[in-house]
Amino acid sequence: MASGTVFGMTHSHVAGSIHADAATRVPGWLSLPSDVNALLPRLWSENVSKDADGVLQVAGVSVDQIAEQVGTPAYVVDEQDLRSRARAFAEAFAGWDVYYAAKSFLSTSIARWVSEEGLGVDVCTGGELAVALRAGVDPRRIGLHGNNKSTEELRQALEVGVGRIIIDSFDEIGRLGEIAEELQREPRVMVRVTTGVEAHTHEYIATAHEDQKFGFSIAGGAAAKALQACLESPWLELVGIHSHIGSQIFDTEGFEVAARRTLRLHAEFARTSGHELSELDLGGGFGIAYTSADTPSSPADLAGPLRAIIEAECSQLGVAVPHLSIEPGRAISGPSTFALYRVGTVKPVELDGGAARLYVAVDGGMSDNIRTALYAAEYSATVASRRSSAPPALSRVVGKHCEGGDILVRDEFLPADVVPGDLIAVPASGAYSRSMASNYNHVPRPPVVAVRDGVLRTLIRRETIEDLLALDVG
Repeated sequence: MASGTVFGMTHSHVAGSIHADAATRVPGWLSLPSDVNALLPRLWSENVSKDADGVLQVAGVSVDQIAEQVGTPAYVVDEQDLRSRARAFAEAFAGWDVYYAAKSFLSTSIARWVSEEGLGVDVCTGGELAVALRAGVDPRRIGLHGNNKSTEELRQALEVGVGRIIIDSFDEIGRLGEIAEELQREPRVMVRVTTGVEAHTHEYIATAHEDQKFGFSIAGGAAAKALQACLESPWLELVGIHSHIGSQIFDTEGFEVAARRTLRLHAEFARTSGHELSELDLGGGFGIAYTSADTPSSPADLAGPLRAIIEAECSQLGVAVPHLSIEPGRAISGPSTFALYRVGTVKPVELDGGAARLYVAVDGGMSDNIRTALYAAEYSATVASRRSSAPPALSRVVGKHCEGGDILVRDEFLPADVVPGDLIAVPASGAYSRSMASNYNHVPRPPVVAVRDGVLRTLIRRETIEDLLALDVG
């Protein structure tokens, strides 16, 4: 099967099953399970388990209860787990600012939870800013990102007093300066730079190489010019440099190279301008476990090497260690949530060479998780509503949409006796699933529910056909 290795992970080609060698249809990372009912703990939130009957439980509530109360599909958040992950970053990076990357998943409840656990919130649109403000997040602990912020978004940010704005273009420097003068505000700004470090992830989520829309190139000299332009603006308070090298990164190697390059820029700018910047943001992109092949680091494991890298480089350059910040998103929201589906049809398909695969179609699909189709992302799954004594069968969990690429879980071993009506749970579905959800084929988006201490509550209600029709004014 066509594949690529990413920090120890193996990802199938998006068309892998079609073009695979007929002798084997199982990707190298997927092992035949000794017990098809068992859960791999690192894929699931801390309060998820299966009872003696094989029914998945989260914080004292069974998936049968969840399906009965809110239906399927649904995103199910383990509140205590999400809070503990946010708190772990705050504790491991004590002395730094930790901003939750709202783009991974945002609701008023989520914004409140991470704020209560000591994190700021990083937003990249006016809509995300509005949610964070509605949640009561202190505007001074909000950062505004975005490569094409509108005049309205910048104005809103200045009016509410966000703590920092990440500058991403020369156009924005002028635009923000004009708005700041009009409002008589002096926003704190950081300049986003591209370091030339390409994270070893899918091309579309590796954001630090030069040929892309984000930031100013260090190597090309644009970053130094942008810093100088911000410094010379009478209405912008330049405080630092921002770097983000990509997503789903499992070690600190890329961060080390990026930190060295940004700190060299930091030191050179201090020498040429006489102005030593006070802050440095290393971005986010910390990886999580989607499959058995993924081995993410804990916040504590990440913090030590990053601190050492920064301290050593600053010492060598002869500059003070700036105030540091990071922006984890997926690492907090991703593992805390699973997606719950109900099986509608099961279709055994014979493949070349005598192989076979079960196509297990559920009541969701690419409209509630586009990542498999968009990035060839890998996921895992389990039958969540019962224990099975059947042998494992190579399976593919697919959706209900009118697309051949409507795949949720490309390769997984499920019980050979999976049938319509079974519940399927997909772990690590908290990041970018609901955030990137659509109404493709006019399918309403699923609800987001949270469970804590045996209590189920809705964070975002299920969309209805009436909601869709209400927008159609034609």
